[in-house]
Amino acid sequence: MGDNGIGCSIAIASGKGGVGKSTVSVNLAVALARQGAATGLLDADVYGPSIPMMTGARAMPAHKGQRLLPLEAYGVRLMSLGFLMPEGAPTVWRGPLVAGAVQQLLRDVEWGQLDYFLIDLPPGTGDAQLTLAQSLALSGAIIVTTPQDVATQIANKALRMFRQLKVPILGIIENMGQFICPHCGTAAPIFRAGGGRRASVALGVPLLGEIPLDPLLCQSGDRGTPISVAHPESAVAAAFGKLATTVASAVHEGAAGPVIRLDS
Repeated sequence: MGDNGIGCSIAIASGKGGVGKSTVSVNLAVALARQGAATGLLDADVYGPSIPMMTGARAMPAHKGQRLLPLEAYGVRLMSLGFLMPEGAPTVWRGPLVAGAVQQLLRDVEWGQLDYFLIDLPPGTGDAQLTLAQSLALSGAIIVTTPQDVATQIANKALRMFRQLKVPILGIIENMGQFICPHCGTAAPIFRAGGGRRASVALGVPLLGEIPLDPLLCQSGDRGTPISVAHPESAVAAAFGKLATTVASAVHEGAAGPVIRLDS
């Protein structure tokens, strides 16, 4: 029996790929840590783990007895299948192997005491999501979407899955709603303005935050330095700081429940 204990566990999901879910997961985790919270981030996207690149953490995790010790970057404890496999190796697994990998990353890691435990899920509604909901009493789920109507329709599938699994929905995050010009700093909508707010109303859940698209965000992710660290004065860093405060409030207002033990 280890000493893992988690106050709030939050699944970060999307109905489809390409909406920036992992970027949101990393930067939200860093923003929470920078506000003083003990934060862990599990990269449960077993088919396309991107947390190693986005955080610059690439070492092989050490062991403590039979358990893995998470890596740490920017104040966030990290675990990813990408730390355990050769770089660039494809993950060609069927459902049972995916479920087993998620369970191991949950229970065989010495996470320690955490205020927030974020889980970056693969897109869609498959084995990883079902395993997580069955293995961990989640405090809530967040759906990441872009503003287009088609993205909102697909996000609704992920939202409905979590509702069927009795997981509280904390809200949605609109990503890439506006483009910030790197030359003049002007923000302009890429898609129809207000897509995130319309999705919030249509899906009946809160809009937790709106994250603009800035070339600095892409560059920071590629270089392994989250934007809150690389460019703390930027509008995107400010948006993630505000998002962290909003998410923390949403979790605690929803009565997250008792501390969860991952090693039982």
